Amino acid sequence: MDTLYILLILAGGLITYSIFVYLHQRRIVKILTEEEFKAGYRKAQLIDVREPNEFNAGHILGSRNIPLTQLKTRMKEIRPDKPVYLYCQSGSRSGRAAQMLYRKGYKELYHLQGGFKKWTGKVKAK
Repeated sequence: MDTLYILLILAGGLITYSIFVYLHQRRIVKILTEEEFKAGYRKAQLIDVREPNEFNAGHILGSRNIPLTQLKTRMKEIRPDKPVYLYCQSGSRSGRAAQMLYRKGYKELYHLQGGFKKWTGKVKAK
């Protein structure tokens, strides 16, 4: 019985943490539909935070690959004075990337709703 209570408390804590992270991301990054994303990404810095093998398999035309795993060391490649459009495969990594950038002072952060798998625009593959 005690094990059940512990599991319920852990599950409740995990759900609470997930809700907190979701709400925090919604506050710092604007989620854009594909149409909104297409309307603004040419005037911004377009960053693909997926790993290089995913990027090489196909990416949005004009994007730069800065994987989430390398973002801390490559952050100086992203200008803080220009809007940053982020995307990944589904949207979770770009949300984490936005949190990292926000903590470093980046304010104009946007990410693609549904990620690359929902993208129907121009794609380039290596």
